[in-house]
Parts: sequence; structure tokens; C-alpha cells
Amino acid sequence: MRPRALDEVVGQDHLTFPGSPLRQLVEASSDATTGPASVMLWGPPGVGKTTLAHVISHAEGRSFVELSAITAGVRDVRQVVESARQERELHGRTTVLFLDEIHRFTKAQQDALLPAVENRLVVLVAATTENPSFSVIAPLLSRSLLLTLRPLDDAAVSGLLERAIDDPRGLAGEFALTDDARDMIVRVSGADARRSLTILEAAAGIARARTAAGAGDPSEAAADAFAARSDGRLTVTEDDVSEASAEAVIRYDRDGDQHYDVVSAFIKSIRGSDPDAALHYLARMIVAGEDPRFICRRVVISASEDIGMADPHALTIAVSAHQAVERIGMPEGRIPLAQAVVYLATAPKSNASYRALDAAIADVKQGRAGQVPFHLRDAHYPGAQALGHGEGYLYSHDWPYGVSPQSYLPESLTGSVYYRPTPNGAEARMADRLGSLEALRRDGRDPQG
Repeated sequence: MRPRALDEVVGQDHLTFPGSPLRQLVEASSDATTGPASVMLWGPPGVGKTTLAHVISHAEGRSFVELSAITAGVRDVRQVVESARQERELHGRTTVLFLDEIHRFTKAQQDALLPAVENRLVVLVAATTENPSFSVIAPLLSRSLLLTLRPLDDAAVSGLLERAIDDPRGLAGEFALTDDARDMIVRVSGADARRSLTILEAAAGIARARTAAGAGDPSEAAADAFAARSDGRLTVTEDDVSEASAEAVIRYDRDGDQHYDVVSAFIKSIRGSDPDAALHYLARMIVAGEDPRFICRRVVISASEDIGMADPHALTIAVSAHQAVERIGMPEGRIPLAQAVVYLATAPKSNASYRALDAAIADVKQGRAGQVPFHLRDAHYPGAQALGHGEGYLYSHDWPYGVSPQSYLPESLTGSVYYRPTPNGAEARMADRLGSLEALRRDGRDPQG
């Protein structure tokens, strides 16, 4: 069922419209100087990367070579380049090299492709499921056209299934697909065309076996199975699909951009006080096999970064969840994790302490550090007092409420304010407390007076 022409490709209208770079690439001349440029195809599995490579190769005057970066090495690349040179010199044909999983190539292996790509000795069509900005060397990326393939929507996958049901290359009209069965395939395939067709084929096999069993068995259940036909065609039901595929595919890569996208959405959902969304992204990470230690670290960071003094208990709960996961492991560790995530998502939010520290760090980096006041310096080592260290220090516990009227910031930073409490949660009371502390320092009395 692989599309043989660009017009048969579905779900990538942003790449296949008339006059698009991809269509120009498919229709381009095979001339060495005006021929097509190399291309990077980036997208999730099952959206048509290999298909597009084959479509590009079918243009007149081109030969097609396919390599997988998983098994190929520099030697294989050099052999392809030498063969491409002979193809051009002897037959005038341009070689299309389809390199699957290019992100698995090392820098040295990618470097070996550069000369052939530079002079267009080969048209490189490279496919990757990972962001090329992270996995492909810059010189190779700059010499290629980057095309981003989108995940297929439900309508595109549904259309592919209907085509496969009727097409002679597919099930040739022998089967009918119920609406519920089609919807289930769309749902569990995870926007992966290849997986959807695999499930359809498996479900059709189950339907055929079920109906064949019913034909030779007079029981009522078997009779119902044998009667499961539509206009003389065998009917693929939701039960058949359920047997063919038990779980949906989760789009997630633990080392690539999807990893960062999901955890970013997770943290932003906590920050946005949406526990349902936070639990959804937590579930995606857990089901995809994300390292639970990584999840726990992000939860602990969020407790201070986004909640902070608005609810000081949030950090305690986050750390407790982290320790619980370490002690009991997964999958049971998901339970305290869920509790912590819900608590954080529903807690009042403040990043005041986080912003305060960043402001203080910025001052230090800009040289606004100043000298530590003499009365605050360490006076415990021999000779320190002779240098004036500790002289004039006021011991806080000698003063009412434990607040002395001395200054603590370096003189050059006197009056600087970093921590500005928000009116959220427990932090709402912090502004009043800071005001009271300042008043005590300003109006302090000599405790001996």
C-alpha cells in the first residue's frame, strides 16, 4: 500500500501542494548542476518518510540506493559514492541515497557524505525521527532542504484504512470494516500509518479465522460469527481489532525533543494549576518508560521554582515523593508521584524566592558584591580581632523578638531589595512580616538600656 506517486501521499498537504519544494524535488532534472538538492525528512514513525524517498527516486534518470544508519558505516557510504560516480559517468543517472535513521550516524560518518552532497554527486534523502538540529552536523544540514512531516490526523489514517480495504494491493474488497473497528484502529495506531495497516491486516486475519471456525461449527456463537458478513464480505469488528492490538503507541523518545516537549508540558501544567493535564503528561512519561528519577527531580524543582513560599509544604511533599519512589520503586512509585503532582498543581503559586536569588546572582556577576561588613566577618581565628573583624556585631538574640538594628548587606548594596513576596497563599502574610522586621531593625533599642 506504499504510495507510488506524490498525489497518493496523505496527511502532508503542507509539503505536497503544487509548486512546493518537495514537488519540485520530485520533478527536478537529473542534470548534475541543476538537479535536486539533498533533503532531510524529519517526523515521527509511520508518516511517510520512506515513502517520500521512494517517490523522489522514481523520477526519470535516477537510481536508488537505500542504507540504514544502524548497520552502515563509512565504508558503505564510500562504496555508494563511488558507484554514484560511475552511474553518472557511464549512464548519466543521478543516484538517490536514502539514509534511514541518520541521527545514528557519528560525526565522522556524516562528514564522509559532505563532498558527495556538496557537488550533488548523490541526492541524499535522509530520514530521522529526532530533531536534526540536535542530531545532524551543521555543514550537512545547511546543504540540505529540511522538510518536517506532521503526525497524521484521524481523517488521514481513516482514509488510508478505507483505501487499503478496497485497493487490489490491500485487502481487495474482501473485507468490510465497521465504524467502531475503524475508529479503534485510528485511536491505537498513534498517527502511524504503517502501524494502522499492520493492525488492519492482523485484524482481518482474525476475522477470517473466526468466520472459518463458524462455518464448520453449528453452535449459536459460531453461527453468529459466520453471519458476520457485509454484502458478501467478511466483517472486521472492534473485537478483532482489540485482539490484534492491545495498547496504543506512545510517541516519546527519552533522548530527543519529544522527551523535552512532554516534560515541558508537564511542568507548565503544574505551573498553570491544571492537575488533569499534569497527570496526563506524567502518565505519558511513565508509560513511555521515562527514568522515574528524572521525573522526581523535575517535581522537586517545580515545588521551589513555581510554588515556593506560597506553600512551603510543597517542597517537603515533593522530596518525600522522591524518596518514596527511590525506596519502593516502580510501578508502585507512581502513586506517591501522583499525589505530589496533584498537590503541586493545586497549590498557590509563587516564584518570588527564585526570582530573588536570580536578581542577587545578577548583581554579583555584574560586580555589585561589595566588601563583607567588618562586624559580620569571622572573628574566631587568631589575629582576626586585631583586624577589626566582628567589631560592633550585635547578637540578635540579645534584642527584643531576636531582631537587632544592624545592617547586613555590603555598604555598596544598602537598600537593595531582592525578595518581593506575592499575595498568593502563605506568602501573602510575608509582606506584613517583612514590614514588621524592618520596623524592629529601624526602631531597635539597646537591650541594656
